[in-house]
Amino acid sequence: MGPILPKKCNPKTRSFRGSNHQNPHHHHYQLLQHSNRLWYWNQNHYQAYPPLLPLPPTVPLPQNPSHRSKTHLQKPPWKQNSPPLATSSDTDSPNSPVPFPQAQEGLPRPTEITLRVKEGRRSNSTRPIEFSTTNVEISPYPSKEVARMIKQKLVDDNSVVLSSAHPAYDGRKNLYSPIEFQSDRLELFISLPIPSSKSFLESVESRENHQALKLFRVNIKLVSKFDGRELSRYLNKEGDDWVPLPQDYLHALDVVLRESPTENCIPVGRSLYSSSMGGAKEIGGGVVGLRGFFQSLRPTQQGLALNVDFSVTAFHESIGVIPYLQKRLEFLHNLSQRKTRGLNGEERKEVEKALKNIRVFVCHRETVQRYKFNSLTKEATENLWFPDRDGKNLRLVNYFKDHYNYDIQFRNLPCLQISRSKPCYLPMELCMICEGQKFLGKLSDDQTTRILKMGCQRPRERKAIIDGVVAGTVGPTSGIQGREFKLHISREMTRLNGRILQPPKLKLGNGGYIRDLIPSRYDRQWNLLESHVFEGMRIERWALISFGGSPDQKSNIPKFMNLLSQRCEQLGIFLNKNSTVTPQFEPIQVLNNVSVLETKLKKIYRAASNNLQLLICVMERKHKGYADFKRIAETNVGVVSQCCLYPNLVKLSSQFLANLALKINAKVGGCTVALYNTLPSQVPRLFRADDPIIFMGADVTHPHPLDDFSPSVAAVVGSVNWPSSNKYVSRMRSQTHRQEIIQDLSIMVGEILNDFYRQLAKLPKRIIFFRDGWFRKDTTLGFSRKKLILFQRENQVIDENIPPGTVVDSLITHPREFDFYLCSHWGMKGTSRPTHYHVLCDENKFTSDEFQKVVYNLCFTFVRCTKPVSLVPPAYYAHLAAYRGRLYLERSDYSSPFTRSTASTISRAAPPKATPLPKLSENVKNLMFYC
Repeated sequence: MGPILPKKCNPKTRSFRGSNHQNPHHHHYQLLQHSNRLWYWNQNHYQAYPPLLPLPPTVPLPQNPSHRSKTHLQKPPWKQNSPPLATSSDTDSPNSPVPFPQAQEGLPRPTEITLRVKEGRRSNSTRPIEFSTTNVEISPYPSKEVARMIKQKLVDDNSVVLSSAHPAYDGRKNLYSPIEFQSDRLELFISLPIPSSKSFLESVESRENHQALKLFRVNIKLVSKFDGRELSRYLNKEGDDWVPLPQDYLHALDVVLRESPTENCIPVGRSLYSSSMGGAKEIGGGVVGLRGFFQSLRPTQQGLALNVDFSVTAFHESIGVIPYLQKRLEFLHNLSQRKTRGLNGEERKEVEKALKNIRVFVCHRETVQRYKFNSLTKEATENLWFPDRDGKNLRLVNYFKDHYNYDIQFRNLPCLQISRSKPCYLPMELCMICEGQKFLGKLSDDQTTRILKMGCQRPRERKAIIDGVVAGTVGPTSGIQGREFKLHISREMTRLNGRILQPPKLKLGNGGYIRDLIPSRYDRQWNLLESHVFEGMRIERWALISFGGSPDQKSNIPKFMNLLSQRCEQLGIFLNKNSTVTPQFEPIQVLNNVSVLETKLKKIYRAASNNLQLLICVMERKHKGYADFKRIAETNVGVVSQCCLYPNLVKLSSQFLANLALKINAKVGGCTVALYNTLPSQVPRLFRADDPIIFMGADVTHPHPLDDFSPSVAAVVGSVNWPSSNKYVSRMRSQTHRQEIIQDLSIMVGEILNDFYRQLAKLPKRIIFFRDGWFRKDTTLGFSRKKLILFQRENQVIDENIPPGTVVDSLITHPREFDFYLCSHWGMKGTSRPTHYHVLCDENKFTSDEFQKVVYNLCFTFVRCTKPVSLVPPAYYAHLAAYRGRLYLERSDYSSPFTRSTASTISRAAPPKATPLPKLSENVKNLMFYC
């Protein structure tokens, strides 16, 4: 196969079609439902045809074609000459946790407030919706985007056979209809103007007047009929508590409500994005930010609720590949002025990394075909040849001149290779980035700042945006599905009562004495101006190493050391004014060489007589060698470290020095604050001072989205100092790629329990276990970190964030299980998001008030700051520890036996065995080195 000869640039855009994706921030609108039959249809998977489809007629190409530079993210009806769009795939809906009764008894209720919530609408009729499900088989197996085109044409051309129904389609195998079709089995044929593989090898002349159509066979078979009675019984708490939530029916309703938004927006998982919500905004590096919304259907105490929230994410900018690379890679920024330049070996790797998995289309032919980038050709464009259908070798640059009257300009650049096995070449300068592709790379600090700014709104503004989504032309109430399925979504947010928990009394230090403090500020923050940390450590032996930095920057080191020592003293922490070893100044390049870096660190450690409590590291800038530095220090050398950047040493503000001091103190064994009234005195019914309790947290971090083989990293932490419960040890393990279940959970928990026993000479009486984000039905007490925004309603004005301590445990919570929303922090910027805690199993028999109070109080004990945090510390620490384990593996990717070319061929169904993490040093493993 020779060069792929696709389509000319077209300013029009095409329809975006796709699926679902998860967003952790959810908001509800009440769903009103009426009776109607619904029918379910299902599509089986066929083997896909080869990805390279035949091409429509060629069109004359000007000598210097102008490439489209504007990002197109509108979604008008599909047309043959519209630019291709890359879409994402569906994600499965999560399983519901085991039922658990919502406890309401307990301690006296604190202050109540009235809130308005972004959430679902209540049904004003108990009659269930009835519908049918069908199985849909499409041959040849299409992409999700093409499948939606087939469905639309199917409905338009077969109204009688489909009984004039407008079914909802999930883009794969399920079709839901409110009306039964004329027959339980249908076979239909649909043709679309998509090039057919049979015409690919036809001569250019025979294709000039040929309109390529592709024929699809569609088999539809009735699978089942849903009447919704099981869901109604579940929501009304009829029957046994163990009866599971009817997920199939709930999923069907979710598909129905997503039908119109999916047709009008870019689906990314469960979120949908549209330029109608403010347009795309460039955030640099060939990336644009786009506003959108999340929606999902979920059962609550008020019935079915539609959860809606505003979201922002990053997309690849839809521009030419060469302009894209100029924006993405600094070494190519002047490529337009140096058309004769080629790429060296390292530059080729960076270009392949930047284009990995990106879909492109070409602008020298009329075609809707899009192509997925596989690799770069080994040869430059001017040296590429390919065989035609007769076996004659043609030179690529001559072919384009002869057939398109186009002179390739960037002849020393490689072509894009879009096949793993056949020579399928696309000249870079004729390729465009398909629109609607989510950016999966790691955003730079500047890009992150810009996209966060796009998504940062105060409560009043955010509420207006969400209300606009619900009532707008691309939201869940748009389209005809609501009318077809007799659904109605209330456009008013649910009103509910919340409570404000009071902050706990805290215990701080004061020159060797204990000082109590109740955080009385509106944001529940406190300062240490007149007090010390609760437990300040003595750091006698420490060292400093510097990487890079100008002479002026390095001259600030003595001042920095002196001021840091003074700030530590003010906080009740002793840091020797003089380092044990003379400060070491190394060039930044040392961070690029692992063996040299390890040698330098070990030399410092030996110079300190192998007895070093702390190593302070100052870097010229953020550097990928940070991962190696942490791994070597904590595993091979055996010392905790604190890093900072030279730019932060210019002003040396009191706040900056205090933040460093708190982190250093925690890493060497101290703690910032403790609860004045220990947990036994706060929950006397369950907790006793002589019956210790351990709080544990677990989390899993996964590799980069473009990484198909690196291990995931799981971490478990546990408190070891009852009754204060503010010091945690950790254990980390690598495990199967993207495996969410913690494989070595029992081993890690066992090791932490041994640490607990060594500290207290007892095993814990109770274990309270927090699992961040994901859970199974057989998991112990834990929580789901999904969040729902609450708005405070006062005198009909919605402006300020809800206060710390706000808890909601009724109406919007699960109809049968024990869950609640707690906002434990103050939202300084944007809109506060409460954390959703979901109790899966509780042998302790906590009341709602007791457990909510325990969780809120723990949020004040986080060691790195003087304010309550948004996430309960055991889960927070587990997240930090899992991230540290990820750092240990980060740089090993470069020396992995899997090259980039082979990594892309590894199946996700059979990932390689996980590389074990390096063993932590005995000096480090029982400290909070990950803080």
